[in-house]
Amino acid sequence: QVQLVESGGGLVQPGGSLRLSCAASGSIFSVNAMGWHRQAPGKQRELVATISSGFSTTYVDSVKGRFTISRDNAKNTVYLQMNSLKPEDTAVYYCNAAPTIATIRARLGSWGQGTQVTVSS
Repeated sequence: QVQLVESGGGLVQPGGSLRLSCAASGSIFSVNAMGWHRQAPGKQRELVATISSGFSTTYVDSVKGRFTISRDNAKNTVYLQMNSLKPEDTAVYYCNAAPTIATIRARLGSWGQGTQVTVSS
């Protein structure tokens, strides 16, 4: 069992930046892949970014060039740096950890409790 705790959400103006953090604990030996998903009100949960154990990354088209996912294995933490934020980025952001990227894409594995990001003037 892997426990994930997210932090770093909040209210930011359009064009601003936030950095989300997700700290993992527990059976972290089983964690190779990590990802960030988001869910806006009335919409389905969307996979935003993934990072493999080899530090390969993927992004949904809507955040390419604005968001950066990274990981610090020594701290068992994954980050999501979000720049040039737009109102449409408003959502609850969830951290996800799993053995493989395919498992992340299938929305399986361990989940955090979510952190709210609101982009508004």
